[in-house]
Amino acid sequence: MSNPRSDRPADHVDAPVAPAAPVNPRLSPVGWLRFLWRLLTSMRTALVLLLLLALAAVPGSLVPQRSSDPNGVIQYQRDNPDLFTVLDGLGVFSTFSSPWFSAVYLLLFLSLVGCVIPRTKHHVDALRARPPRTPQRLERLVGFTTRTAAGEPERIVDRGRAVLRGLGYRVERYDRGGELSISAERGYLRETGNLVFHVALLGVLLAVGVGGGFIYTGQRVLVQDTAFTNTLASYDSINPGRFFDESKLEPYSLRLDDFTGSYEFDAASRTWKPVDFTASLSTREPGGDWTPAELKVNHPLQIGGTAVYLLGNGYAPEITVRNPAGEAVFSGPVVFRPQDANLFSLGVIKVPDGLDRQLGMIGLFYPDPIAAGNGALASFSPEANDPILTLEVYAGDLGLDTGVPVNVYQLDTDGLEQLVGRSDALKLGLGDTVDLPDGLGTIEFSGLRRYVALDIHHDPTQGWVLLAAVTALGGLLLSLFIPRRRLWIKVRPGADGVTLEYAGLARGEDPALERVVAELADRHAREFEPVGPAPAGSEPAESAPEGSVGPERRIEP
Repeated sequence: MSNPRSDRPADHVDAPVAPAAPVNPRLSPVGWLRFLWRLLTSMRTALVLLLLLALAAVPGSLVPQRSSDPNGVIQYQRDNPDLFTVLDGLGVFSTFSSPWFSAVYLLLFLSLVGCVIPRTKHHVDALRARPPRTPQRLERLVGFTTRTAAGEPERIVDRGRAVLRGLGYRVERYDRGGELSISAERGYLRETGNLVFHVALLGVLLAVGVGGGFIYTGQRVLVQDTAFTNTLASYDSINPGRFFDESKLEPYSLRLDDFTGSYEFDAASRTWKPVDFTASLSTREPGGDWTPAELKVNHPLQIGGTAVYLLGNGYAPEITVRNPAGEAVFSGPVVFRPQDANLFSLGVIKVPDGLDRQLGMIGLFYPDPIAAGNGALASFSPEANDPILTLEVYAGDLGLDTGVPVNVYQLDTDGLEQLVGRSDALKLGLGDTVDLPDGLGTIEFSGLRRYVALDIHHDPTQGWVLLAAVTALGGLLLSLFIPRRRLWIKVRPGADGVTLEYAGLARGEDPALERVVAELADRHAREFEPVGPAPAGSEPAESAPEGSVGPERRIEP
């Protein structure tokens, strides 16, 4: 059908059918892989993954972790059995080794690698490339200004190049149809700092992810006048990394010589507040003698590539059990665990051999006993003032011969016969000896020692993480405070002299660029005798000796 409209050609014919909608090309499997890889390696994705990693680490600070606080996990299970089942199914108690945390960690690592490698290649190519050609129309750029001077154009260009080089710019000269110009650029350290930051962040991830396999953390309760040797068998518990090797344990010994605790009495709350804890130790490394050392809370002892932390303290009564013939069948200090701030403590004594029956005793220790009513006792203070030990006695199979590990701090009374209960518990003061029931023998409270709970931590990644963190901070400062700039000087010879044009361009925000261009123009123009009046707002030109750059002025980078 012909078109009657006058604004169309006479032979125009409308299409009888509307054109089909455009069809987007279908991606092949390789195309999808490329798309997903580009999506993963974008900086936006890396930032999102970094935020997700920070959020994924939050549960690790809210609940105890099996790797660092196994006893806390057990206690959490006792206090919140239903919630524990749900959280444990999600892997919250092993946050940093859980599949979901590891997935985010690995994706972030891949994303950073994918970002850094192509950007590094592009940056190296940019450093090797010449500064770009001078634009044809500088008046469209930032800080455009002109000056007019007398002199040879070649000499003016040479002096302009010297001024720009003195300011730290990379310089290239161009000649377009007799029109001379200088193109200069600086600020590539900005991108270098950006790349250094990302590489250092990769270093942190590698140090934590790979180096974390060489970390180990062990716990040991050390009783006064006893020693600990850094061997696997000497730890009460140990949490090794996946690359832990027992042969890598550096040999050394620790001995607790004394422990001192300082307390203040708060009359308002009628409680004792800890002021200071000091453990006096002796240390010995291979081939050396015992050397005195001091251990305090938040002041770890560095020895043998490990950091030794003071976590707790308490009392260890010395107990001696004798059979009816007077022979000692059990003798030594027994660790009692504090139950309150005044070191009222609970302990278990197990005597598997030497008597007619196996005996298990649950003891309560009062460092500074006072009457609490109804015949019960309490501890008034953490100091040992006429301490008292009370014991419940049970007889029967203690389960020590089955080969199954048994908690030394607990006594399973199921199946045991109670010989002495809480109401008629054996009561001993320091130095006292009492008879055991059924003529089984005697028990003596012969002495009192202090003990400390130590956490021994080996982390070879700390130095690498610190180096990477400092490097990342330096790279970040470079990327934030070094501007990326390009400056141009164009020389136009004319009948009335030489016209000089100046302009600049920045990559990103650069509020000082206009001032930098103006100062460049003033500094360059001082090299030559001006022709006619100086432009408004500019400083008068000054003549300078041949080969001089002119008076020094501070130019912002």
